Amino acid sequence: MTSADSIEPFEVTVDSDAVEDLRERLERARWPDQLPEAGWAYGTEREALRSLCTYWREEFDWAAFEDRCNAFDQYVTTIDGGRIQFYHVRSPEPSATPVLLSHGWPGSVAEFVDVLGPLADPAAHGGDPEDAFHVVAPSLPGFGFSGPTTEPGWDVPRMADAVATLMDRLGYDRYLVQGGDWGALIAALLGATYPERVDAIHTTMLFVTPSSLEEPMDLLDEQGRADYERTKRFQGEESAYFEVQATTPQSIAYGLTDSPVGLAGWLLEKFHAWTDCDGDPASWIGRDRLLDTLSVYWLTETIGSSMRVYAETDVGAAIPESVGVPTGHARYPAEIHRTPRGWAAEVYDLVYWADQPAGGHFPAMEVPDLFVSDLRSFAREIQA
Repeated sequence: MTSADSIEPFEVTVDSDAVEDLRERLERARWPDQLPEAGWAYGTEREALRSLCTYWREEFDWAAFEDRCNAFDQYVTTIDGGRIQFYHVRSPEPSATPVLLSHGWPGSVAEFVDVLGPLADPAAHGGDPEDAFHVVAPSLPGFGFSGPTTEPGWDVPRMADAVATLMDRLGYDRYLVQGGDWGALIAALLGATYPERVDAIHTTMLFVTPSSLEEPMDLLDEQGRADYERTKRFQGEESAYFEVQATTPQSIAYGLTDSPVGLAGWLLEKFHAWTDCDGDPASWIGRDRLLDTLSVYWLTETIGSSMRVYAETDVGAAIPESVGVPTGHARYPAEIHRTPRGWAAEVYDLVYWADQPAGGHFPAMEVPDLFVSDLRSFAREIQA
């Protein structure tokens, strides 16, 4: 192995001065006014955010989160000039199936911490040893512990190639890929580009370009039309964040990098709208799990570089015209993007489709038991 291919052990560790600086900034926060009875109508509700930030300042235990992260083997390497931190959790079961987990935005590798153990060692968590996985879960370039990207051009296809190289570097010549959000597009690209190595993909979103289909509206049944209308409504009413991050991510990065309240306000809105939380993401996910993710972005100073992927990626050009490897889809009820099954079947080799009873955009963090069970079910389906 050359030095350029080196893989080094990694531990999550943050200087106590950085944590104290965070608390001091939270203490000095200036709060905007809010119209009476506005709730969430204009964006993040002030008192919900104030409560979360008070807990962040006074009670959140970053050291405990470090311990949870460091309970599993982590490494760092450089691929295509980009630094990549990743979990590599080998199962004790010799016949375990390798799986690559890919997150999106505003997620991070932190959302997988609660599923690493059950996926890699089901016997230790009340499961069947035959359901075991060797788990690789990277922080995407520009996100979290991978640190900021340092040059333009880190779009989603480049990230997909980078994690494919990572799997090759780890010695996996065949594997599954699971992803949501940008991770779902990474999964699709890996399935389309590396079918000789990717046995199957499993996603919580399915990327399709309807204009590439012949008479796309004719492919929709009643449920498909409902999915189309729901996604269209989201794109029309709640996708301003996408346009901002795709056009001027640097402008907003100043405020989100300088103010933890600003960062929390921007991200809490997404967790409120994109999860199955019934209006209360702190109770649904838990304040500590929310603050794990917020703290990762804050303490690694990667909110700016994480948003750049929107400006770098031409989504329409990146979506594959066809994905020929077996594809599974888990549909969580609060997911923001719902591709009609009729459209997905034109692009993907759909062999598995599971409607879940709860969860949203971050299922590994929202409903980890469902996430683990579903991925196991999919693996059994394609291995039968």
